[in-house]
Amino acid sequence: MLECGPAPAPQDLCSHQESLSMVAAPSDGFHGSQWRSTCLLPTEEQKRDVGHPGRATLDESLGDRSPWEEELLGQIRAMSDSQRSRVLEAIQHRIEEHTQLLWKEVADPGIRELLAPLNLEPQQPVEKAFLFLVYGLILRECASSDLVRRHLMRLLELSHQTAGQREGMAVASGIASSSHLQEVWATLEHLGRTRVLRTACTSPDYQEPYTDVHWRWVSSTSLLCYGHMALHAGERILPWVDNVISRMVYYFSCSCYDNILETSFLSAAVMLVKALKQEHSTRRYRFTQIPELIQCLLAILQKEPNFLATLFRQKIILVIMELSKLQPSLKPVVKSRILQTCLQSLYMLPPMEMLKSCLPPLDLAPDVMVLYQKSMQALDLLLQTFISENKSMDEMCFLLQHTEPWLKSDKSHECKRVVQTIFLLLKYVVDYVKLTDEATPSMLGHQIGLLMLLWRDRDPVTQSHSRQCIYLLLQLLIQQKGSMGQFMHLNKMKNFEAKALRRSEMKFYNLVKALDRSLTPAQHTQLILTLLGGLCSHDHLQCDLASQLLLMIFQNQSIKVEQVAEILQGLFQELPSIVFKNILQTMMKAVTVLGTQHTQETVEVMLSLCHPSERQVLPLWKALANNNQLARKVLMLLYMKLKLRPPKELVRLSQQAELISLLALGTIYELLYTREYKATVRWAFAGILVGLLTQLHYLFELDVVEGISDYQEDSLEVKPLSPCRTCLEALKGLFWTTNYWEVFAYLQLLRGWELFEHLETYTEGVTLLARAMAHYDCEVKAVLGQAVISLKSSEERDNIVAILVITEFLNSQELTQYMSRRAMDNFLSLGLSSPNQLVRAMSLKGLTSILMDPKKVVLLRNQLAGLLDSFMGPEPQDLMGLMEILGDILHSLGTQGIGATSIRMAQHLLSLFEDEQAPVRGGAISLFGDVVHSGGKKYRPALKRQAFQALVPLLFHLVDSCPAVVMKTKLTFLRCAILLKWEFRKELFGKLAWGHGLGAENDIFIYMVESNFGSYHQFLMQALIYLGSPHKNLKRMAMKFIGGILQDYFTDLCFSLKRGDLKIFKKYLEVLKKDSDSVSRRFYQNFLEDITELSKFVRQ
Repeated sequence: MLECGPAPAPQDLCSHQESLSMVAAPSDGFHGSQWRSTCLLPTEEQKRDVGHPGRATLDESLGDRSPWEEELLGQIRAMSDSQRSRVLEAIQHRIEEHTQLLWKEVADPGIRELLAPLNLEPQQPVEKAFLFLVYGLILRECASSDLVRRHLMRLLELSHQTAGQREGMAVASGIASSSHLQEVWATLEHLGRTRVLRTACTSPDYQEPYTDVHWRWVSSTSLLCYGHMALHAGERILPWVDNVISRMVYYFSCSCYDNILETSFLSAAVMLVKALKQEHSTRRYRFTQIPELIQCLLAILQKEPNFLATLFRQKIILVIMELSKLQPSLKPVVKSRILQTCLQSLYMLPPMEMLKSCLPPLDLAPDVMVLYQKSMQALDLLLQTFISENKSMDEMCFLLQHTEPWLKSDKSHECKRVVQTIFLLLKYVVDYVKLTDEATPSMLGHQIGLLMLLWRDRDPVTQSHSRQCIYLLLQLLIQQKGSMGQFMHLNKMKNFEAKALRRSEMKFYNLVKALDRSLTPAQHTQLILTLLGGLCSHDHLQCDLASQLLLMIFQNQSIKVEQVAEILQGLFQELPSIVFKNILQTMMKAVTVLGTQHTQETVEVMLSLCHPSERQVLPLWKALANNNQLARKVLMLLYMKLKLRPPKELVRLSQQAELISLLALGTIYELLYTREYKATVRWAFAGILVGLLTQLHYLFELDVVEGISDYQEDSLEVKPLSPCRTCLEALKGLFWTTNYWEVFAYLQLLRGWELFEHLETYTEGVTLLARAMAHYDCEVKAVLGQAVISLKSSEERDNIVAILVITEFLNSQELTQYMSRRAMDNFLSLGLSSPNQLVRAMSLKGLTSILMDPKKVVLLRNQLAGLLDSFMGPEPQDLMGLMEILGDILHSLGTQGIGATSIRMAQHLLSLFEDEQAPVRGGAISLFGDVVHSGGKKYRPALKRQAFQALVPLLFHLVDSCPAVVMKTKLTFLRCAILLKWEFRKELFGKLAWGHGLGAENDIFIYMVESNFGSYHQFLMQALIYLGSPHKNLKRMAMKFIGGILQDYFTDLCFSLKRGDLKIFKKYLEVLKKDSDSVSRRFYQNFLEDITELSKFVRQ
């Protein structure tokens, strides 16, 4: 494999010295031209400087002295200062001439004599590099400081154009500094002030070259000089090192950036590092300029092009590695910058198969594979150095943290490289490093999660390495804990993986179990959060892996209570970004598992995620309903949260919206309309009902009634509901969604729900609701049980709701099946001792009811008989009062009913439907609805016939001129439909409650006629009477009805009408012919032909 190699052993930490030695020579430009990635072609001066034979001589001079050097030094030491000065001047002259001089060119015989012993024979060409070496040796042996300064300055004033010249000046300066460090430093300082700063750029981005080529690269010469000074300083390096680095950094920063500058700077840095490595006291010294020096090296690395042609990347990383070992330790921000730059420089290189093709045209193409491997090895050494300098799990996490962008990369080769780097680092740490502390950084879980997400990577190498990384991390964790048993188990797992590669799910499960045992709760949470982030990938393989791992973790029951909040919050944030439907389904299964294990904590967290009305959290609530028992627990917990009602005195205005009871209320409201909770809501009906009724009273106590009366059912504008309105809508929704729509309709058509909008009418609303529930036998047993519990509560609001419900339920037909009279007597007696006056009064009323005192039945029936005589008399007094009293007696008799009397009452009330007084019409219509339900089973058929007779009048009074009459008519019409068991009763209610215009009228007409098949002619004959009605609304309604019957059921009328019926029809129709109302006359004209046609088919 090209991109992977074995983890370097500890001894390999020193093997990089060989690489450093490649740049330890003064510079590439001095001993040969080498390709640099920042320029495509070598310059002319680089071509001229290729292949200097003096390199061997120079390298030898930096090590042990050879015999010829000892002889040369002896001759130099034998010279006087004046002789040395003249030799130096001659050498300067020769260097300046750029040619190899012959003896005849040296005019002074004395100088010839001095040069001769130095083997500078006229017959041999002299290498310029050797001249610089001799120059430096002479300066080193000079005793006069002035002479050293003068001749070194003259040397530095020569041209800095060629690489050989710059390198030679630096070599001479370095050799001289070994004896005259102060003088050389002073000379370089003078050069810096007078020359370097003059050629400096005005800004870091300034790239216009200095026009004087003589001084253009003087800053590069200075950098090389400082490098050689450091290399020759020996044990004196430390007092000077910070100043040297300071000057290097400054000259690099202020000079115009080019290939020569970066090459010189890197050469100087390498020499500095080599010098520091040779000084044993370096480890105790505290450096001040290391971060700045590293920053310059990183700047060079950042400018490297995106291909490999040299070992510059390797050299820079190795230098940084050595610098990082110095004291004080690098700050995290510096190390972070190093890691970011180095990783980016190497990981963003093109894939291996493209690296060679990315190279520009070269005379001699480098071995790209070797360059890449050496560069990656340098990175591995850098990371190993960091962890070796700080042997802690915190440091490991710090290093892994910087690999995160590459672990998430969409490019396969980048991901492959970083996983290999992590693998080699972990392998090194496991094999050679013993972590010194027991730190448990939580971010380790995050990094494990990122590696786990690569377990199904399309690249098999990445797959394998990512799994091995997890094993190695687990091994580190187990080593920290010192658990031998877990260590043995981990080794078995590794062996198992090698034998069962195809059984991936089993491997995952075993690893998940091992992680659950080894990670702290904080680490475990971070692992889960990272996997949650993987759910949002557009790579289905990765999403599926993340979801399956999460499901395994949840099913393993390893999640602690303290983790639930952060996990659910993380999942909630990721939900909108999940792309694939099956992934979402898997996560909902996981939520079900989590909710089963930690139901209370799950409910509490989900309540806090967002306001229930925003509905983003609804999928999580639905997930909890996948398990029937869990769904019941959820509703029970919400009911308990609903009852957490602090007194008004303890609730600040700003805290009202955050009350847990309000959040529970909003959630219950949403779940009522959630299909998954339909059965559970039905099961918890009684508790939810009592909870909502008491909650509404509590909100009145808090005085948060704003917005309760402003609600518009037919508005399309979506606005968040106020707490009171939410509670009321939840109360209504409870009956609607559980299919107790008759109760809902009873209150809706009487505008009974509006009674709950004000505290003053609240008790009337509860009473009316309980009456409707008793009438339609709506969960009476369960609600009665809840009411009894609430009656024992210490909260006054609970007592009020309970007693109102119980006293109305006393009229239920089935109550005695659920509770004995003695038990009911005990509960009602309990209410007599309540401090609340209403509770006491209602308890007393309940104790005096028919159910509790059956002897009252005879008394009430006798009273009813007397009242009926007055009511049905020729001229009754106070009809409204009589009907109100009759209604109260009917209600009080409840299940006992009034027997045959109900038929007489129904017939008489039917005649009052057309009374001139609207209150009488309305009262009669309303009482009629009660009467037809009060005859008991024996008289129900007869009452059904009365209800049928009332259908047409009731239909027409739906357009009565009095709104109050219309409201009562709607309810009675619906009650008749329920009694007659029409097929479309619920749809009929919808039209009665919310329908408008001709469309609603037509639907009601269809529901009525179609539900009474074969009764068309009866309806027609009843409707004829209203053609003569003085009330325009009723008359026009009759014409619409008759017209509809004639148009839609003409054939049926041909078979059901008789001649006598037709004569009556014509009689009423002829009256319209001369009617002053144009609508009536038009009706006559439109349907006269139909009547004529009908007469042809009607039988005798």
